[in-house]
Amino acid sequence: MKSMTGYAKVQSTFGNKKLNIEIKTLNSKQLDLIVKVPAAYRAKELDIRAMLGRLERGKVECILSEETGSASATTFNSELLVARFNALYPVADSLAAINLDSRPALFNSIATMSDIWNSGNDGEITDDEWAVVSADLQRAIDLCDQFRSHEGDVLEKDFHRHVDLIEEKLRQIPALEGERIDTAKERIRRYMAEAAIKEVDENRFEQELIYYLEKLDITEEKVRLQKHIDYFRQTMANEPSCGKKLAFVAQEMGREINTTGSKANHAEIQKIVVEMKDELEKIKEQLGNVL
Repeated sequence: MKSMTGYAKVQSTFGNKKLNIEIKTLNSKQLDLIVKVPAAYRAKELDIRAMLGRLERGKVECILSEETGSASATTFNSELLVARFNALYPVADSLAAINLDSRPALFNSIATMSDIWNSGNDGEITDDEWAVVSADLQRAIDLCDQFRSHEGDVLEKDFHRHVDLIEEKLRQIPALEGERIDTAKERIRRYMAEAAIKEVDENRFEQELIYYLEKLDITEEKVRLQKHIDYFRQTMANEPSCGKKLAFVAQEMGREINTTGSKANHAEIQKIVVEMKDELEKIKEQLGNVL
């Protein structure tokens, strides 16, 4: 079992560049990719997305950044700054307060725009650099997957604990079912006594009692709930990407528990049903994080 929560960071160098790859994943119904890369890597974005597809499902944010060690590689685009200043100054000046010169503020704002400063890395990257970056990305994906597996192990242990408690409470029900029959018989006899019915056909009474108890019978619900519990455990053990299937099984478990409660007609059994529901809700709360 794997969680959809994961994190990984990989750093390396290529020439005078320091490359950083960071991957963060959270839960989502589908694979939701967010890829942020420098301009030089945009031609490789589809390749990056294809590689991230290994993570299967979840909200995946991948950030690739680079730091250039050489300050001389940066150039200043003065022509672009002047063009933008001339275009924006009339508007800024008309919006400025009376006797307030807007030029310094406008100049500072334009000068901080990223495309005014050219790092010299806006062209396409070389094959050698892409080989380094793709290897780093594969390593980051592997680390993120390992993180997810570790988180999944924690979730699996928690699920086993809650499922074991549901099964333990299910085994408490049969000891209380005999009492339900005696209670039903006593209730019917009391109703008859209150209605002043003196003569009773015992055979007919037993037939009516059987018909009444059949409506309250929860044998099938108990059997199906036990099978769902077993299947839940098998799925956790055998399928790494089992979040959706476990959600379906948990839904069926809830159906059987609810039916048991509606048929119980017994205070102690209904109390057990409430406790089973509580454990199942704790499972459902975490199932949204399972891959």
